[in-house]
Amino acid sequence: MDLHFGGSEPTDEERAAVDALLGPPESAWEGADRSEEDLRWARGGRAARDRRELLLPGLHAINDRIGWISAGALGYLCRRLTVPPAEAYGVATFYAMFSVSPRPATVLHVCTDLACTAAGADALCAGIEARLGPGSGVGVGVERSACLGLCERASAALAIRAGDPVRTAVSAPATAQAAVLAASAPDSAPEEPPAQRAVPQAGDPSLILLRRVGVVDPASLDDYRAHGGYTALRRAFALGPAGVIREVSDSGLVGRGGAAFPTGRKWQATASQPDRPHHLVCNADESEPGTFKDRLIMEGDPYALVEAMTIAGYAIGAHRGWIYLRGEYPRALQRLEHAIAQARARGLLGDDVLGQGYAFDIEIRRGAGAYVCGEETALFNSIEGYRGEPRSKPPFPVEKGLFGRPTVENNVETLVNVLPILTQGAQAYAAIGTEHSTGPKLFCVSGSVARPGVYEVPFGVTLGELLALAGVRPGLRAVLLGGAAGGFVRPDETGIPLTFEGTRRAGTTLGSGVVMAFDDTVPLPRLLLRIAEFFRDESCGQCVPCRVGTVRQQEALQRIVERTGAAAAEDIALLREVGRALRDASICGLGQTAWNAVESAVDRLGAYE
Repeated sequence: MDLHFGGSEPTDEERAAVDALLGPPESAWEGADRSEEDLRWARGGRAARDRRELLLPGLHAINDRIGWISAGALGYLCRRLTVPPAEAYGVATFYAMFSVSPRPATVLHVCTDLACTAAGADALCAGIEARLGPGSGVGVGVERSACLGLCERASAALAIRAGDPVRTAVSAPATAQAAVLAASAPDSAPEEPPAQRAVPQAGDPSLILLRRVGVVDPASLDDYRAHGGYTALRRAFALGPAGVIREVSDSGLVGRGGAAFPTGRKWQATASQPDRPHHLVCNADESEPGTFKDRLIMEGDPYALVEAMTIAGYAIGAHRGWIYLRGEYPRALQRLEHAIAQARARGLLGDDVLGQGYAFDIEIRRGAGAYVCGEETALFNSIEGYRGEPRSKPPFPVEKGLFGRPTVENNVETLVNVLPILTQGAQAYAAIGTEHSTGPKLFCVSGSVARPGVYEVPFGVTLGELLALAGVRPGLRAVLLGGAAGGFVRPDETGIPLTFEGTRRAGTTLGSGVVMAFDDTVPLPRLLLRIAEFFRDESCGQCVPCRVGTVRQQEALQRIVERTGAAAAEDIALLREVGRALRDASICGLGQTAWNAVESAVDRLGAYE
């Protein structure tokens, strides 16, 4: 196949960014000066194409160093990896955090999603744009962003300054002045508060998943081990792979990302596949608006995730694991990179984990702003260097997942639940919660509450009890369960038990554990329009029902905001028709759930009456 790279050349800085990741080019076929040997034979080919998985890291390398991806830089990366430039352009333009057009080296991403909208994001954006707009001379780009995963501190802004190294600063809760300072001088911005500030229960001895957050130093492996770290891995080696899977199955653990698939069954299905190698993927791309529990674990207890992944890899027969991490989580990235390096240095990752003859290592892959990559097969495509578009099933990931091999994909919360299962035993773990929803659950509570944050409670507590812990404010109008893909409930429905079966009976969902409260000062039609805008922007465009339906939903809601009476009733009827098509015909969960929150607001809350 002939590849045409165009006439654009990379700058020295762009070339250096790519070479720092891939090493210097070995031949003219990869971009080096032409030698006599290069005239005799071609090198690269299949070997280079096998490195396509480095396309996303390569795009990050350029974007981090320069601030945007030029045609010359993209062409040089494509030459190094033998990737057709048209395909690489499709990948680069898929992600919200990348730009293929010139922009300032510093970009301020300002969250305008649900919690931040309720906290005054529109006024914040106006204040920032007045200070950083054209003519300000500051040289900072301002971009309105989807949820940054900082909902407990809404409103939020993230400043990213390109360079070597790239610099970041978080402003949350943000004021226009603080956000401008973060963008203008990232190194001088105030340090983020410690992770335990997001855990109102921090220090409570009854906690299981969050017991170390705020107690141990997240940078210290010795501190982690002094508080029970790596006890679970030692028990896993004593049980053997089959014994670990049996314990996980007997515990009743199901996925905490929203699908609630039995974890033990998924592990067993993968472990029994004869095709090798097996892979483990940790989905840390929690992009659901209102979700931030995984970020908290990675920032406050990163070694727990490293240990849990090692156990999961051992159980399913995998020797390599990936953490697919949100690009908007710079502190989590720093903490995880440090934890993985320390674990390698101490023999807890590598060729001989704890001297047991088992080899396992972990690699971090950064996302770049694509909600759909939370879907497991879209995530696999992203890691492999393709657009993050979902695949048709079957085959399922346990048969053909990452790189076409049997793969287990679990999110952070699901994996760290494995630690207490092994240290306490399956029976003790299953005794927590209810018969069909076992164990502790993390809920992300934000919005109109006095104490927003991540709460750990056993399955079975009611929504009202959880809101009481968080200190719900007077004038409660509605509660959104499960995030943008979830549904609204009324204030008189707070007796709903927070279990998978309880929310199903109530006609709603737990989803990823989002509990977002809104009082009567928040305009519901504006929130619903923001949800529709979110799904319109985040649709990957692969299937027609979602690509067209999310646009039509947003257009109808925009018209309803501006119209009343019979005209509005016609648009509500149209919304129902579009919603049915989205739910019945979309290829993945993004389109299938895009109508849920709007439908619940119309039917349960009477949002447009």
